[in-house]
Amino acid sequence: MSESATERLAQVYGATSDQERRSAYSAWANDYESDLAKCGYLLPGVAATLAARHVATGDGAILDAGCGTGLVGQFLSLIGFDPIVGIDLSDEMLTVADQKGVYQDLKSMRLGDRLDFEDDSFAAITCVGTLTPGHAGPEAFEEMLRIVRPGGRIIFSLRADEGIDPGYGEVIEALRFDGRWRHVESTPPFPGMPGESLTILHRIHVYSK
Repeated sequence: MSESATERLAQVYGATSDQERRSAYSAWANDYESDLAKCGYLLPGVAATLAARHVATGDGAILDAGCGTGLVGQFLSLIGFDPIVGIDLSDEMLTVADQKGVYQDLKSMRLGDRLDFEDDSFAAITCVGTLTPGHAGPEAFEEMLRIVRPGGRIIFSLRADEGIDPGYGEVIEALRFDGRWRHVESTPPFPGMPGESLTILHRIHVYSK
């Protein structure tokens, strides 16, 4: 990874407020994909593969939550999913995502807040690289469950190493125990950016409402 990309990751994950985070992503938007490509970024492709396995194309709209520049949406579109809706905190990242021409709609929203969608709006939700400390917290699961329809899938990535915040696992298990969703599949741990010198392991999980 280039030094500039390393610095940008540090700025993004070191941000202490939504404004700092938004500014860091806005400054990175135009180089974001090329920088991650140098790291061999795997999460979007793996998430789209799981969507293809567990969600039928034509079943309804897909929400790409924390869509960034649209990497996941681009994979989903190539597989045949349509329509796809994206939300993200950064307007500049959304601008880049819009240029891909794969989203029916793109909106600026913050995961963790109440989202501007009706109940049971989506056949599935993907959330890749966003459920992590300093970004979206485990409270985001409640809104995902509200806006995905019964039987819909929620596909999300989480760290799978010592850097994971235990709060995510606690909420996931509480929702499962309460019958709010059921576990469908989880990948083994894998390096999300195998080209990066610091190995950070991730898993991608699939749950059904």
